Amino acid sequence: MSEGAPARGAAGWLSLAAAPTFAVMALLTAMGGGPSDMLCSAGPAASPLTGMTTMYLLMSAFHLAPWLKLISNRRTGPST
Repeated sequence: MSEGAPARGAAGWLSLAAAPTFAVMALLTAMGGGPSDMLCSAGPAASPLTGMTTMYLLMSAFHLAPWLKLISNRRTGPST
């Protein structure tokens, strides 16, 4: 067993936690709104890409790579 194996294992699990965490944050923000969402939108003519919900959805999408890699490895089998 190599010296950094536990750290790599923890980093792998932590990378899998990012996408679902941001998705839950987007859902909670969309349901609750709140003052932080108002701060991120400049007004009624603001772009639909402003706001915390959109930011959390984009962050969730950008952090999907570890999940896609995990799914891909399960379908093709472990590489040797």
